[in-house]
Amino acid sequence: QVQLVESGGGLVQPGGSLRLSCAASGRIASVNAMGWYRQAPGKQRESVATITSSGITNYADSVKGRFTISRDNAKNTVYLQLNDPQPEDTAVYICYADIRATGGRLYLPSWGQGTQVTVSS
Repeated sequence: QVQLVESGGGLVQPGGSLRLSCAASGRIASVNAMGWYRQAPGKQRESVATITSSGITNYADSVKGRFTISRDNAKNTVYLQLNDPQPEDTAVYICYADIRATGGRLYLPSWGQGTQVTVSS
């Protein structure tokens, strides 16, 4: 069993900052790519940022220069630093990770439950 648990969501003012965390736990042998998606009401889920196990990052154009993804491999944790968030960034932020479970041979995607981020004054 593998579990992803997010934390750090909440209400933030436009131009403020917020840090999201997502920790993977359970019978984990190895973690490959990790990342964050988001889903706003009435919109499709979209990729926000991804990071490989070696630290290569990729961002959606809408968040480049404002959001930063990072990870701590020793803790199987991925972070998303939101700087200068805007109302259009309001969404449920969902983390994911490609995880090979103990005894397994394949990397399978695992998803968190999501954490609400609301950007409003």
